[in-house]
Amino acid sequence: MFASRCILIGRGFCMVDLSGHSAEAKLILTGNIWIIVCCVFYLMWWLLAFKPEGAVTGMRTDWLLLPALAAGAFGVLMALRGIWKISPEPGSQLFPGGAILIGGIAAYAILLVVTLVILKRPVTTELFLIVGWGMLALSAVNALFAEGSFPHGISIVFVIIVFAIIVVSLILYALYFRMEGASGYIGGMIPLLLVITVTVVISFCIVFSGK
Repeated sequence: MFASRCILIGRGFCMVDLSGHSAEAKLILTGNIWIIVCCVFYLMWWLLAFKPEGAVTGMRTDWLLLPALAAGAFGVLMALRGIWKISPEPGSQLFPGGAILIGGIAAYAILLVVTLVILKRPVTTELFLIVGWGMLALSAVNALFAEGSFPHGISIVFVIIVFAIIVVSLILYALYFRMEGASGYIGGMIPLLLVITVTVVISFCIVFSGK
């Protein structure tokens, strides 16, 4: 059934029928697909470079970060284009304009202080990625609800899931340097697996939400 709905999206990366979707939803979907690609490359790097035994380090694995960075940057750009192109009616959003951006910046500033002062652990890129992904995911759900692709119930469920993933990821971020061996190895993978899973689910919901 899925195959029978096929047309090209983007530059041939994925084939789905989006004829009943808005241009904004198509851009957000394209962004999601590339973010998934980014996470897969990042996960491959983690699996090889952080193995408790027999880790593969140096350029033999670091090159995986290059396609991860490229796919992630392109995905964020596409998703943001879709989000920014939506002009919501007053009161049609789950979150008022600017709330996610302001909240995300404030959250990162607070978490930065907590990391340095209370946890006394180095600030790593993962903190920025956790907060940044959360802001992007919430903005995408907010935009998809505002333009009519997602009903209220599904939107609320996704908001709850995104917040739950943020909390779990931050807990693992806080505990990572206290983990040893396999526990740290697995703990570092969990946020990536959660992000991949929820992004795939959101993408499928976009595909089958054609108006």
